[in-house]
Amino acid sequence: MRNLLFRIAYKGGAYYGWQVQKNGISVQEKIQDAIEKVVGKRENIVGCSRTDTGVHAEEYFFNMRTESELATWRFPGALNAHLPYDISVLNCYDVDYDFHARYDCLSKEYRYVIWNNRERNPFYEGLSLHYRRPLNEKSLQAQANYFLGKHDFSAFCSANSQIKNTERNVKKFEVNRMGNELTLSVEADGFLYNMVRIMVGTLLRIEEGKIEKDSIPAIIKSKDRSLAGLTVPAQGLFLNKVVYPSSIFDKVD
Repeated sequence: MRNLLFRIAYKGGAYYGWQVQKNGISVQEKIQDAIEKVVGKRENIVGCSRTDTGVHAEEYFFNMRTESELATWRFPGALNAHLPYDISVLNCYDVDYDFHARYDCLSKEYRYVIWNNRERNPFYEGLSLHYRRPLNEKSLQAQANYFLGKHDFSAFCSANSQIKNTERNVKKFEVNRMGNELTLSVEADGFLYNMVRIMVGTLLRIEEGKIEKDSIPAIIKSKDRSLAGLTVPAQGLFLNKVVYPSSIFDKVD
């Protein structure tokens, strides 16, 4: 029995998130289908995060304990032969047997993409939020800085969430513009349900003058979801980077 770690990427528009769902097709289900065809058994796989419906991933990891003797370098090609074109296995690594893709993760980085132009761009459809009004990246950055640090982010979590520990440490929040593309990148030790999408929605409401400028510290302190902004659409959100201790990759085949 061995433990394998897989790095994958996917466009989430056609899926009900990562985790297997009763009401729709998930990324996890598609990957398990492919694994079953390759190793002859429906293996259990453990993902690094539970991405929402429509969210994309430029980097996502899952681990799998298996008796398969297939070389790690053969797994990506073998699985990709059975996967749709919006999901790709990029790498496979042998890791310690007790490694867990979710619990051994040190931090994650999400990025939210906004196409900031009066007219839509067909090449950004399904991969960004089309926002017509002009946005000032410097102003957005000044407000985003208030999210940095360790806080109780209850006000930036979906009201339907049942999670008890709502404290998270935001290590980075950067706003960058390249032409009409605006990217908001957030790194933290963990994220609450819809946290990034609510953060971005709050920043947009501040830009629109619908939430008072410099009010993010007070909203955080309030723990009141109703004081924060809207939850922006999922299609602009990407899981961009997953950070693990470098030692886990020591067994690279």
